[in-house]
Amino acid sequence: MNQERKIKILVAKPGLDGHDRGAKVVAYGLRDAGFEVIYTGLRQTPAQIANAAVQEDVDVIGLSILSGAHLSLVQRVIQNLREKGVGEKMVIVGGIIPQEDVARLKETGVAEVFIAGTPIKTIADFIKAKKESKQS
Repeated sequence: MNQERKIKILVAKPGLDGHDRGAKVVAYGLRDAGFEVIYTGLRQTPAQIANAAVQEDVDVIGLSILSGAHLSLVQRVIQNLREKGVGEKMVIVGGIIPQEDVARLKETGVAEVFIAGTPIKTIADFIKAKKESKQS
């Protein structure tokens, strides 16, 4: 039996965005793909997300943002992670993200941006590949 620890992912909805159907679909899909998933719920502050990431000792933080405030919210989450000494954690972003903002998000430290409608398998494969490349 494989005793390898599952990759642990925190799925969070930062800011005041009240729509979480997509985040739940991703959370359930990643769980079904073999990941351990923690969903924090709606309207989380960047500090709450960073605290949860530390408390749960997650490998990946997935931020779902539909509100248009992705640049400032992601930057604040990453800053909070760095202040807590876990700035090396993989951060991925999903939702309604304009193509012209993808490069800016990656410059702040985001590993990848997945627009709405990205297949769960694409997200799962990216996370697994990224984690495997860090372990070798």
